[in-house]
Amino acid sequence: MGKRSKGTRAAGVLRDALAAAVVAEDASLTVPRVVLSRERSRRVDDLCVRRFGMPSILLMENAAAGLERVARHALAACERAGSRPRVLIVCGPGNNGGDGLALARRLFNAGLGSRLGVVLGAAARRYRGDAAVNYRLARRVGVRIVAGGRRPGLAVGSEAARLGRPLLVVDAILGTGLTRPAEGPMLELVRAVNALRDSPGVAVLAVDVPSGLDSNTGAPPPGGEAVVADATLTLAAMKVGLAREAARAWTGAVGVGSIGAPAAALTAAARTGRTPIARTNRSQPGDQDTGASPCRAG
Repeated sequence: MGKRSKGTRAAGVLRDALAAAVVAEDASLTVPRVVLSRERSRRVDDLCVRRFGMPSILLMENAAAGLERVARHALAACERAGSRPRVLIVCGPGNNGGDGLALARRLFNAGLGSRLGVVLGAAARRYRGDAAVNYRLARRVGVRIVAGGRRPGLAVGSEAARLGRPLLVVDAILGTGLTRPAEGPMLELVRAVNALRDSPGVAVLAVDVPSGLDSNTGAPPPGGEAVVADATLTLAAMKVGLAREAARAWTGAVGVGSIGAPAAALTAAARTGRTPIARTNRSQPGDQDTGASPCRAG
């Protein structure tokens, strides 16, 4: 058997470091551990904003802070092994994409500079609310952002080629709101991320849930496809579907990242009985239509 290439070795380091980092982030949690459906994840958002007065964009920033810790841990491990990794963040038009854009800004400010790129899965005008705020902030600080246009998959491939290897790809395309198979440009992005992961020197971190996966079942909807990640940092609480062993085929290692939700919000959301959920800025009507997360959990 021939020697592994430097890019392949670096990807192995990245993948191992991502798994270790999401486990460490999970271990740092100090709030109650609950397992929530997508509907109850929405309830966490609603309680944070309406009962506890937390601005929804603060929840997004807290999520990005945890993602940054995971990413920087993996990048540092790769650098210690003698490589200078790059980061490509693929952002859908919903709140999951907003998490990715907030992460991009934080990584850029941490010194990643030209080793960082973002590909949008939709025109910038389709980004709303907190996601739009983070898009504007990322642009203003100097993050390189490429609009995917009608063929976003091609933009992902082109940006990945510009960045080179080893490459950490962050999947911030679709969140927990998905209930039907990904289609159109979102499906193209899912396939583009998977094509990159199959190439040497690439590792994938999923934000909240691998795009295309139903967070209630732990599998893609019938006939659907999902990103295959090396690690997943799910947000606020473990999701019902991600807790299933079969989901590991898509999630890789899974850890929970804090969004700053108070313990009372998590325990209230986990209680039995249905509670009406009011839409907040984190719960936008258009998110379900794009497969993007209608709640803070992605």
